[in-house]
Amino acid sequence: MEIKKAIIPVAGLGTRFLPLSRAVSKDFFPLVDKPVIQYIIEEVKKAGIKEIVFVTSPGQKTIFNYFKKSPELEKTLIKRKKEKILKEMKDFEEVFEGISFSYVEQKKPLGDGHALLQAARKIKQEPVAVSFGDDVVDSEEPAISQLINVFKTCNSPVVALKQLPREKVPAYGVVAVEKIANHLYKIKKIIEKPEPSEIPSNLVIVGKYILTPEVFQYLKKATPSKKGEIILAEVFDKMLSEGKIIYGCELKGEWLECGDKLKWLKSFFYFALKDPRFKDELKQYLKTIK
Repeated sequence: MEIKKAIIPVAGLGTRFLPLSRAVSKDFFPLVDKPVIQYIIEEVKKAGIKEIVFVTSPGQKTIFNYFKKSPELEKTLIKRKKEKILKEMKDFEEVFEGISFSYVEQKKPLGDGHALLQAARKIKQEPVAVSFGDDVVDSEEPAISQLINVFKTCNSPVVALKQLPREKVPAYGVVAVEKIANHLYKIKKIIEKPEPSEIPSNLVIVGKYILTPEVFQYLKKATPSKKGEIILAEVFDKMLSEGKIIYGCELKGEWLECGDKLKWLKSFFYFALKDPRFKDELKQYLKTIK
């Protein structure tokens, strides 16, 4: 079945970025001169997806304003003869051409699985891509496309994976797997933030998935955790325990994390030092800092 829609949850509180995230949603933190969310949308579009469902928090207006056209701004730029900036704005608007956006609210932060459930009414009995805003993958083949290619052959849920050094694994959700082919695995178990003695592999979960209607059925029946949250990884583990098949795709490309301040800064520098507009002068500047 063709993947026509993507869910992008952006309702997180951004507690690791407080106090700044009180004013700016973490999805709008810049990576060079584009916000994180734009990288996510561009990846989804390159994968051939035309419909995006955002899961937002109440009163979250930044994302609505970001996609609005501004005729008044355009008139001002024309009047001031800002041709270069005007072209940049036209190029920016082209990024979103051919994509339809819709929005649902997650009234309380009750877990990533709960966020996905809010979008369920926008998704019919069809598979859907999911991309969380903490993870950008710089790759020739979009990360979502890599997952879709796996789904086309297996018609089962697909989880994005990346290898990390073993000492970093305890901070992530990690998977026990059976290798099927190069970059392709059958997931046996998911362990969230394992103790060093419990680590089954060095493959950790990246926040990108292909979900089937069956996953949403399990999400609807899921028992909330002690914190009252519905967690997608726990739902996957429940499915695995009942004999359901879930595949893992080890992504090609550079994984740029944006989930905390240091990871976001590293991702910012990665893109800045690759950008042909800025890289040479930035590299020279960095040499002057002691």
